[in-house]
Amino acid sequence: MNILANDAGLDGHDQLAALMSANIHPPIGETLEFVLIELERGRVVFEGSPTRKVFNPIGSVHGGYAATLLDSACGCAVHSSLPAGQGYTTLELKVAYHRALSDQSGPVRVEGKLVTLGRRVAFSEARLVDAQGRLCASATSTLLVFPIEPPNA
Repeated sequence: MNILANDAGLDGHDQLAALMSANIHPPIGETLEFVLIELERGRVVFEGSPTRKVFNPIGSVHGGYAATLLDSACGCAVHSSLPAGQGYTTLELKVAYHRALSDQSGPVRVEGKLVTLGRRVAFSEARLVDAQGRLCASATSTLLVFPIEPPNA
C-alpha cells in the first residue's frame, strides 16, 4: 500500500480521508489492530485495544506497541497538513511512558497534533490515554518533509 503513489494528486488530509472512507487500513494497523478514527488538518486520533499478542516477556504490553501508535499519530498529524506532492519520514521520536498498558487498558486512544510545519522539517506531539482517560505515554517527533516523485517518473 502506497497512498502517495495511489492518490498523488490529493493533499495529505484528503489522502487520509480517502483511506478512511474506503475503510482501508495500512498493514501496520492491521498487524497491531489500531485504526484512524478522527481526522482534521493537523490533528488525528487512532484507537486500538492491546491484546496478549503484544505482551512482552514480563506480562505487560510491550513499549513498542505504544511507540508505534505514537509514531503513527505524530506522522499522520503532519501528513494531514502536507500539500499534494509532499511526503515525510520520522527523524526522531522521543517517547515517555507514564503508565503500563495491559489487555485491560483498552480501548486506548492516541491523539497526534502538528506543532509546526516548515519547508523541510515538521514537529508534532502525541498522547496515548487508556479507556479511563489516564495518560499512559506521550511523544514528541521531528519529521523530515520532502517532495515525492510522481509514480513512473
